[in-house]
Parts: sequence; C-alpha cells; structure tokens
Amino acid sequence: MIRKLKIEAPIIYSFYNRKLSVFLPQYKIGNSFMGKSSNTTLVVLAFFSIYVIWGSTYLLNKIAVAELPPFMLASIRFITAGVLIFCICKVMKLSIAITKKQLINTIIAGFLFLAFGNGVVVWALKYVDSGFAALEISAQPLVVLLLMLILQGKKIQPMSIVGVILGVIGIYLLVSQKEIVSQENSILGMVMIFVCMISWGYGSLFVSKADLPSNYFVNTGYQMISGGLLLLIASMLFGESWSSPAVWSSGVQISMVLLIVFGSIIAFTSFNYLLKIVSPEKVATSTYVNPIIALVLGWYFLEEQITLQSVIAAGILLTGVYFINTKKKMVIFSRFSSKIGQKSS
Repeated sequence: MIRKLKIEAPIIYSFYNRKLSVFLPQYKIGNSFMGKSSNTTLVVLAFFSIYVIWGSTYLLNKIAVAELPPFMLASIRFITAGVLIFCICKVMKLSIAITKKQLINTIIAGFLFLAFGNGVVVWALKYVDSGFAALEISAQPLVVLLLMLILQGKKIQPMSIVGVILGVIGIYLLVSQKEIVSQENSILGMVMIFVCMISWGYGSLFVSKADLPSNYFVNTGYQMISGGLLLLIASMLFGESWSSPAVWSSGVQISMVLLIVFGSIIAFTSFNYLLKIVSPEKVATSTYVNPIIALVLGWYFLEEQITLQSVIAAGILLTGVYFINTKKKMVIFSRFSSKIGQKSS
C-alpha cells in the first residue's frame, strides 16, 4: 500500500532538514523573530511552512494512523512537540512565564486547533484518503469569511468573494467524483472534518484577538501541551490501546518525528505568527494549497488516485488563492465603484 516509503523517507527527511536549518536560526535574532512586527522574509517563510509542510502532514498522519490509534497518535505528537519547545526556550533563555488569562486562552486555542480541530481530522483519516481530507478542508477560507461576517460584521471584499467562489467550484469538481466518496464510512469522515473546519475557523478568529503569550514560540508550546493533554484524556475515554514507539514500524517512526518537528513546532509556530501579522482569511488560504501537496504525496507514496478532473480542480483552487491573497486588483474594483457613484450622483 505504501510504496517507495523506505527508499524515499530519507529524501523527505533531508528536504525538511534543510528547511529547519534555514528556519530555526531566525529564532535567535534579537528577541527572536516572534517579537518583531512584520518582516517580509519571515512572512514568506511562515507561509511556506503552512502551505508546504502542513500539506505533507496529511500523508504522514495517514501513514501513522494506519497503525496507531488516532487520539494516541495526536496526543504523543503534540505533547512531545510542546516539551521540546519548552526545552528550546530554556536553552535560548526565553521566559515561559504567562498570566492566568493567557494560560486559559492557550488552553482554549489548544482545544479548538489541536484537540478537536486536528485530533478528529486524524481520526477521520481512517475513513478517507489523505488527499480527499485536504481537499475538503480547502473550503475553510469560506468558513472563516462567513464567521467573520456573522461574528464580527466584517464586510467581505469583492476579490475575496471571487477567490472563495473559485475555491468552491474547485472543491465541487473534486468531491463530485464517485471514486472518492464511494469508500466505506467516507460520509462520516467528511462530516467530522467539516465540523473540525468550523472549530479551526473560530479558533483563527479567537487567536487573532485573544490575549496570548507575546512570544509566538512560547505560545505554540502552551497550545501544544494543552491540546496534547486533552487528546490524552480523549484517548483514555475512548479506551485506545497504547504502544511503545520501539514496536512501531520504521515508516510510522519517521512519520512521527517529521510530524513533531516540522508539522507541529515549525509550521504551527508559523501559523500563530501569521495570525498576528496578516488577516485570518489570508492565513486560511493555506487550506487551498495544502490539498495540492497532499494529493501529489498521497499519489506517490500511498497510490491514491489523481484524475484529470482533480488536476483541473487544483488549478482553480490555486487561482482562488491568488484572488484572496492579492490586493493589486482591489484598485480596479474601487475605481469601478467610484465611477458608478459619480454617475449616480
């Protein structure tokens, strides 16, 4: 089922390791990059993390959940990542002291993003392909925009509307394929993933306004620990059977290491950083790019099918990313609107 994994795993690790050597030194500059306001290079690196690295986590989770219970898998991943983050903070002499309010807020964020928003997605991967899960989650920018409209009364910009429409069209082309939705219990998995999207979307809005630790690395550590502990409780309640990493297959062991270091520490820190630097709907565009990465990796390693219709839909989704992210074309709309106003007056 998992072809080429033994041969290609070192290549994947080498790729991630090069990114780690580029990314981690940024933490040591000044008061760490998390203390800076807006830096173009860091923003680009952060978007790379949530676009590409997170796109690969669907494959890694799919490999691991085929052998490990889902909540156990997610719990070990996040608790380990959180402990490593605090160890790094200790070495870098970063204070991890936070207020009671910040602690409560990190626990809430840990639940919305990790315990529920991610843990249930890992569970759903038992019933749906990794590429399909990523494709469904690519509708999240629409969820975020609607939540912003409902909860914050924020006006949706014309370019964002165009981007979301293109995204919805792309998603429809993808999920309307019978070979994708005909798998057993796939409907249950789809429904649970959609609920996770709402949780993640609300979490994005919550984090962008909440009082959280000012250092994004420390903030990530607390969210990882709290989310991991909540998943540990869920694993015990569901009666999952735990096992030692020593008895896991090599593929699962490698997947877990990559999930902890890159999918959790680097990518999630980047995510928290971006939520404070750019708008939530811009951050949510990662869910448009993640499916492309997930589709390719799922096809190559797990032999998941990619059809011509999937390729066309992927192109439409990426076009939607451009429309949501770009500000250049907004000038055209504003000029057009002003001209209409002048004619009507």
